Amino acid sequence: MRAVRNTDQGILVVEADEPGAPGVRLTVASAGICGTDVNFARGGVQGYTYGHEFAGIAADGRCYAVEPTVYCGDCDECRAGHVQRCTAPEHGTLGVFRDGGMCDAVTVPENMLVPLPDGLDVRDACLVEPASVAWHGVRSAALTPGERVAVVGGGSIGLLAAAAIRQRGFDIDIEVRHKHQRIAADRLEVGAAEGTYDVVIDAAGSESGLARCAELARRGGRVVLLGVYQHTIPIQGVVSLVKELTYVHSIAYSRHDGIRDTEQAAALLAGNPTIAQAVITHRFPLDEAAEAFRVAGDRASGAIKVVLHP
Repeated sequence: MRAVRNTDQGILVVEADEPGAPGVRLTVASAGICGTDVNFARGGVQGYTYGHEFAGIAADGRCYAVEPTVYCGDCDECRAGHVQRCTAPEHGTLGVFRDGGMCDAVTVPENMLVPLPDGLDVRDACLVEPASVAWHGVRSAALTPGERVAVVGGGSIGLLAAAAIRQRGFDIDIEVRHKHQRIAADRLEVGAAEGTYDVVIDAAGSESGLARCAELARRGGRVVLLGVYQHTIPIQGVVSLVKELTYVHSIAYSRHDGIRDTEQAAALLAGNPTIAQAVITHRFPLDEAAEAFRVAGDRASGAIKVVLHP
């Protein structure tokens, strides 16, 4: 079968073994390219099939998104629902240093399957994974009625977080850098950031973006970190101190009162098809993976979420 891997020649579609691991076999229908994938490819990370945002069709015709977290289910964190904090050695993510879903077919454990609700096309369902990251971050913000909320960063996570906040009944503004991101935000009925906010969500993952979060946050406000920082988090010291800001960390997705963030993210997307229409800007066949990665890494291309279809 075909699989997308990074090589000494860059991203290539190569021949790989058919999936043989135990689990449910899915014919992959959509696989999203994450910023992490782009950064790993640029950094020369090799040795596995890329793709942690994917969805597919089982042999019985049922469609699923995949929650790609590998966890034990037995440690204290897992039993508390925090599978993203699993302490077992096998903890990890499909498509991150182990084979993922940018390929023709995969087998995954049944507990990774997220049934698609009516209204969510399997070709759009690769968005369930990033939408779950956004949903978990919004839930971690612990919003209360009447609070002003803003997002900094107009990529897929920022826009999906804005959509999740709107779904919860809050007005939401967003700060973006690029015209195509503003167009997408307008489609989602998200305003432009102005003034100060009780809660600011960092979806930029940059020093300048985080500085803007601190600027937008009111005194005593909260900043939720959805951006990924590889080394030191560049928090503005004086501004954060004077304002007594609280920084809330959020990664991946978990369970809350027995409900998976991935299930709620799937419901969010199913309930508002405009989200996928606004966020997915480019689609490529699997054989054009190299070009898809190029486009995903080029903001001038107008890309927000680039999707591969085997």
